[in-house]
Amino acid sequence: MSRVAGVEPGQRHLNGPQTTGREYRNLSEPEHGMRRDRNVTVGMRDGIELLADVYRPDGDGRFPALIAASPYPRQIQDLGAPMGFIEAGASDFWVPRGYVHVIANLRGTGGSGGTFGFFDAQERRDLHDLVEWAASQPWCDGNVGMIGISYFAMAQLEAAVERPAHLRAIFPVAVTTDLYEAAMHHGLFSSGFVTPFLAMVGLTSARSDRFWRGPLVDAVRDVLRTAPLHRKFATMNGESSIALLHAALKLHHDPHPWDDLWRAMAVEHPLRDEWWDERNLLPLLDRVEVPTYLGCDWQNVPLHLPSTFPALRALTNAPVVRVAMLGEFGLTWPWESLHVEALAWFDHWLKHQDTGILDGPAIRYWMPGADEWRTSDVWPPQGSRQLEWSLRADGALGDDQGAPGERSLMVLGQGLGRSRPSDADPPTQLAWTSEPLTEALDVAGDIEAELHASATATDTAWIVTLQDVAPDDTAVDVTAGWLRAGLRRIDPDADSAGPPQLPCREPESVVPGLVTTYRIPLVTNARRFATGHRIRLVVTSDDQDHSTPAIMGFRHAPVGTSSRNTVHSSSRLVLSVSGQPDRHTPEAGVST
Repeated sequence: MSRVAGVEPGQRHLNGPQTTGREYRNLSEPEHGMRRDRNVTVGMRDGIELLADVYRPDGDGRFPALIAASPYPRQIQDLGAPMGFIEAGASDFWVPRGYVHVIANLRGTGGSGGTFGFFDAQERRDLHDLVEWAASQPWCDGNVGMIGISYFAMAQLEAAVERPAHLRAIFPVAVTTDLYEAAMHHGLFSSGFVTPFLAMVGLTSARSDRFWRGPLVDAVRDVLRTAPLHRKFATMNGESSIALLHAALKLHHDPHPWDDLWRAMAVEHPLRDEWWDERNLLPLLDRVEVPTYLGCDWQNVPLHLPSTFPALRALTNAPVVRVAMLGEFGLTWPWESLHVEALAWFDHWLKHQDTGILDGPAIRYWMPGADEWRTSDVWPPQGSRQLEWSLRADGALGDDQGAPGERSLMVLGQGLGRSRPSDADPPTQLAWTSEPLTEALDVAGDIEAELHASATATDTAWIVTLQDVAPDDTAVDVTAGWLRAGLRRIDPDADSAGPPQLPCREPESVVPGLVTTYRIPLVTNARRFATGHRIRLVVTSDDQDHSTPAIMGFRHAPVGTSSRNTVHSSSRLVLSVSGQPDRHTPEAGVST
């Protein structure tokens, strides 16, 4: 039998938290060896063939299948590298426990036929066909689930909205449901991620199967999977992944379709239109009729976290939805966390074993700062209330506005001919900081900055970051929000109780000098701000300067205008605060 991954002594140790702080029962035990079928062809309804690697138990019989599909090289999903592309899950965990692990390349990637469409309708149809193909294979018992994080998670919901007959359950942790939301951030192009991401996918897709399965990659695999080095990857953060992606920008890749897609996103479709609508699953999620396990880590603010709770609200016809929200290093690369949690999920739905996965409230979340697991049946948690703080003219974040006033920052476009900033310039960012807290404050839910502000340009950007400031003045970025000023219009038909909905379809020029209201939703988050800590709100209009906050290193293409932007003291920060600590589990703080 090949080596087995897991959490027991003698097994290859999996990085990351493996459960949401509780014990399970009747879980499948490792009983099988593993065989691998490489470059298996999977026919699509239009004649195009995808390629997949199939990892399956070496014994006779039929087994449930878990599909992981993405544009990333299927051949290196067991490489062990700390890269954001290694996200299909650990085959040496799943196969010994009686599952077939199918790792497939989407259309136009990794040798699969056709042209990559990046989350388009054709991709959804392909994933439906992939599920039904797996169910018909002699090694499958007809029960199919899907697994993997990030793009692999996106593929799961893509398949589920197509309702393949044999799809039984999915586990889309760290999912994006709306490509515009992930790429454009309310009109601000997320260039720090999208540009290197497409370059890296283009670069890796051009590499041959012979390269990925060659002696060089095999040698790297042997090194990366050594236990001491592997353990270090458990605490690599998102900025590390971004640094690796940026290395791809120095290497050549075929411009088609990768540069075509980049141009479509960055240049040709600045507003929500039909191109983006085709790549928005949120209106389709009421079609999902299989049990769905959502989740994310609280740090994934600029990419996947914004989709998690909208997806929860939109999955109205899924028979069961569960959510796991993780703390720091909850989702690192290679993805190995939550495998025990996922095993309890799939053993229940694909093998009909009573594992306890459905016991208790639907939402389990780690509360940073309190460092414990908490639970809730609704989000925001029951009993939450809104707390408002004013952005005072003296730079304080206070209970009241104080003396009316204003503060200004300056943002400059390119080509102004200056050799250096002047000491007479306004600052490039502003911060408002509270007094030290006299008691702990638990924030969990929606967060909004409402700015009453003016600009001297006809368009500008608002980039807002919420920070937790320790007594030694060390600041931790908690969450952020973004808005292109010209796309500030709010959907009048949206639920007024939730965060503001910004359609980003109809631009509206800023009137220079006119005080305008900008409602900026910050990405939903949870954190205990401890006694003695301070809460800080940082506002800028261009985050290309590395002195400005940028969670996970995701920065934005500037709007390009030069403007003096003035924020008035009537502006406010609105937090969802738990009136009482949420119900927490007896196992709080324990993670397998």
